[in-house]
Amino acid sequence: MDNLLSKINHPKQLRAFETSQLTELAHEMREFILDTLSVKPGHLGASLGVIELTIALHYYYNTPNDLLIWDVGHQCYPHKILTGRKNIFESLRQKNGISGFPSRIESEFDTFGTGHSSTSISAIVGMATADKINQIKRKHIAIIGDASITSGMSLEALNHLGSTDLDVLVILNDNDIGIDPSVGGLKKHFKSLNNPTQNIFTDFGLNFIGTIDGHNFTDLLNAFEKADTINGPKVLHIKTTKGKGYEQAENDQVKWHAPGLFNKETGEIVKSNPPKTYQDVFGETMHQLLAENKKIVAITPAMITGSNLAKSHHDFPERVFDVGIAEQHAVTFAAGLATQNTIPYCVVYSTFLQRAYDQIIHDVALQNLPVIFCVDRAGFVGTDGATHHGVFDISFLRDIPNMIVSSPRNEKDFRNLLYTAQFTTQPFAIRYPKNKISTTNSLTFEKMEIGKSEIIFEGNKLAILSTGLISARVEEIIKQNKLQDKIALIDFPFIKPLDQNRLKAIALKYPTIITYEDGIKTGGFGSSVSEFLNTLHYKGNITINGYPDEFVEHASIAELEELVGLDDHSILEMILSYI
Repeated sequence: MDNLLSKINHPKQLRAFETSQLTELAHEMREFILDTLSVKPGHLGASLGVIELTIALHYYYNTPNDLLIWDVGHQCYPHKILTGRKNIFESLRQKNGISGFPSRIESEFDTFGTGHSSTSISAIVGMATADKINQIKRKHIAIIGDASITSGMSLEALNHLGSTDLDVLVILNDNDIGIDPSVGGLKKHFKSLNNPTQNIFTDFGLNFIGTIDGHNFTDLLNAFEKADTINGPKVLHIKTTKGKGYEQAENDQVKWHAPGLFNKETGEIVKSNPPKTYQDVFGETMHQLLAENKKIVAITPAMITGSNLAKSHHDFPERVFDVGIAEQHAVTFAAGLATQNTIPYCVVYSTFLQRAYDQIIHDVALQNLPVIFCVDRAGFVGTDGATHHGVFDISFLRDIPNMIVSSPRNEKDFRNLLYTAQFTTQPFAIRYPKNKISTTNSLTFEKMEIGKSEIIFEGNKLAILSTGLISARVEEIIKQNKLQDKIALIDFPFIKPLDQNRLKAIALKYPTIITYEDGIKTGGFGSSVSEFLNTLHYKGNITINGYPDEFVEHASIAELEELVGLDDHSILEMILSYI
């Protein structure tokens, strides 16, 4: 570690530096982040882009007394390094290590947890309002990107803020990109923010400062001084470059958002031969469906690349829509499409679909519109942690009237579910994890019978009911341990509606039933099985296995499965204990 950075364990030590030393410190911090993230994967590009801004903020403001919020949190790594976590930075996103996002339980400098975007302005307005009530004088700063500020929640907060006299500074970090390039009308507006007296922010009633170079310390510190002379809420517009200071990350900002392992010196990303994933199958299948049926459209909220829609977006630009970080709009936009003779596939990560729950109920299900929800990243996602795990979707979707809820165990079922969904006349959710998929080399489509389960093994001592990927895992465990004659394994591609006829037969034959799912146990697949068996006055034993009623932090998916008792060894031990 180089000289300047080694002297900083708290921002007060940073504030002892001369301003002329900050450029060298920024260089050292870039090297430190590159050294670490080349061997411990994380969100690289966003953090490289805010190094000067982070240093300037902690240099000028009296953090943690002055309150600072980073929107989303992808860019919080320099902040963590300067606020006492430099020496444990290599534990980033590892089991029992520091989080990849701001976390209130981790540090007093992390004033608000921000794993999802567009929350920072609402939160900082709340904090500033509380300080006003409690007569506390301090600064309130929110840093938000140009992709996040266009979200409805951000605009709602700006509308509120503009009607107040709160001492809040919103810093718009404008780099033209989130994970994928920013989209929408406001993107064009931000390019012309050269009139400090008349723009969208002044129309909201906010004071405007800008536009300045977010990599220039003199400009940043002068802007902060100017902000201090302005009463009331204000917006500072800065321009930055995502991936700043590392040529490869600047040139391909999408790839270097979170590149995985790489050679720092050559910029070569370490290549592996990963197995086929659910995301691979989804991307291939959606492209095929779009080609075969011109009524199909796909919608995603700022996740073209993450959802494997890049090829479809390129080949069918009139029918594949990136609507920006706007999950609520994405769902109701899909509902509107469904009313007018099109077939919308709304592709949203499970954790982000939570943000549009009212729209799913009010705008889609209540009107029984045939919107197809492709619920990506269902289950544990690994090192992104509690804010990103898709653990609640079974519970919150199966309680909605008219909703079909499904989860495929292998490639054949996944392709067939995506194919079948276009023929239904009601909402249809297909949930799938961030994992490798059991491949069947199926190239054709077959229409599935809604609500039908599948018997994989017909053993006579114990019945295991499961859904999704975990069905494929249990199948392998049973095969490897030659337990097919003892265990009945029934896969439920459809969580709702349940195959009630099959459940009646199982209840008559088996005194013990075990369920498995990759979702929270409360209100999930096992709960639905138990509820139905209760109507039959089932007298046998039923054990529900899934995620516990708690927020689970970050670690690898394998470590998390072991933590909650859903690893292969724990599954086998439970099976053996019953037979």
